[in-house]
This record gives sequence, structure tokens and C-alpha cells, in this order.
Amino acid sequence: MALSPYVFDASAENFNRLVLENSHKGPVLVHFWTPKAGPCFILMPRLVKLAAEYGGKFLLVMLNADALPELARRFGVNSVPTVKFFWRGEVAHTIHGADPDSSFREVLDRFIAGDANRAHALGMAAWQAGNSQQARMLLANAAMAEPDNLAIPRDLAKLLWAEGEGEQALKLLDSLPPEARADAAIAPLYAHLNLAETARLASPLADLDARLAHDADDLAARYQRAAVLLAGDDFSGAMADLLAIARTDRGFRNDIGRTSLLALFDLLGSAHPLTRQYRQALSESLH
Repeated sequence: MALSPYVFDASAENFNRLVLENSHKGPVLVHFWTPKAGPCFILMPRLVKLAAEYGGKFLLVMLNADALPELARRFGVNSVPTVKFFWRGEVAHTIHGADPDSSFREVLDRFIAGDANRAHALGMAAWQAGNSQQARMLLANAAMAEPDNLAIPRDLAKLLWAEGEGEQALKLLDSLPPEARADAAIAPLYAHLNLAETARLASPLADLDARLAHDADDLAARYQRAAVLLAGDDFSGAMADLLAIARTDRGFRNDIGRTSLLALFDLLGSAHPLTRQYRQALSESLH
């Protein structure tokens, strides 16, 4: 398949040299395909075009899974098209199906753009492989090397939260400048972590209800109550409390009522009835 100087056909004989050895020099994409699968022929020319566009910054290898079933099994390929990104002799990322070009660009750019992006990509790959300690080290190094790339502390915070270290994840995001915490890459996660940690440390619901019965403007109690309700999957109750906070004092904890609602809108999706209800109520209260 001499479609481009950057596109090659895999064989049992050349796979180790073509893919594994070359992946120590730069990223190698292996497209697992079969002649019987129509989506493969939709994805194939798009990948070839990407290879030409990147001009040798990665190699594209076509692997016919019907002709080389042992290699497909070796790398856990059960359906096609599947694209595996190889880096330093290992699979660093996998995309199943004919995803949009932007998905492939996003992963490629992590490896190609620089050392920090490579460390970020390798950190995420280590996390996916279950090596959280290595992932934490790589992500921390990447964050120090490229402090303006907010995707790195975002992913490190996600890792810490997944590992049961919500307090550390929140401290990490708290250490970012205010404008970074308000950025679209960080704000939803920051709001979710705040709510989750608040729920973990909150007073019992009955105590919070008693505080609010005594003082309806006790916003600390109301925010704790929202977090506890959300932890119990009472989205409507939580959103009502967050709306009340936004209406009462936008300065409370840096407008946490509004930003938490926005994060929940994002989580539920724009078509959800609660999103529509509370988005309209929030808009009316702020104008």
C-alpha cells in the first residue's frame, strides 16, 4: 500500500521493526482493519491524509487483522476499525471505531508537540494501564514543565480523585490562579470536587436542616446540604439549594452556587428537564 512515504503495510516479519522499534523514535499508529468491514475503508483515507499532513511526524501502519490474526489477538483487537498508538514500544492509546479526525489529532499532538505533552500522554497511558504511581510522577513533571497547559493539572486531579485522594485533588486545583480555576477546562471538575469533598465532610442532613430553619441565609449550611443531596442523587434538591445560593450572594465562595449549577448542567446534558428548568431560573435570577 504505497500511498505515502509515511504509510506502510504490516506483516508478521516486519511488525517488530516497523512498529515497536520505530515507536522509540516517534509515535506509530497501527490501523487494524479487514477487507470485510466497510467503516475501515472510510477511516483509511482519512488516516492517510493525516499522515501526509503531519509530514513524517508519525508513521501509519496498516494491519489486516484477517491476514494477521495472531497480531490482532496479541493486542486485544476484537473489532475493527481499531487504531492503536504505539510509543516507546508500548500501546499508549487506543481508539475504537472511525472517530472524527479531531480525536486522532488530539492524541497525536500530545506526543509530537514537546516533552511536556509526551509526559502527559505517557502519564495518561500509565494510568489506563493501572500504574497510578508512574502516572502521577509523569503528570506532575509535565505540569511543572508546562504550567499553562490546564489539561495536565485537570487530569492529575482526576487521577487523585479516582485513587481516593479527593482532598489532594482539591488542593491541587486550589493552588491554581483564580483565572485558571474559572477556565472551561478546570471549572466543571473543580465544582464537582468541591461538592464531593463537602459532602464527605458535611454535618448530618438533619443538622443542616435545623441550621437553615434558624437562618435561611446560612449559605455554608445550604451549600453543605446541596452537596449531601447530590451525593444521594437528589439532583433537583441540590440544584434548588445551589440556585438559592446564586440568588442570595454571588460572592459566596467565588460564585460557587452558579459555577456548581453550570457543572451540573454539563453533567446532565442540555436536554435534561432539570437543566432546562434551572438554566432558565438561573438566567432570570441573574438578570
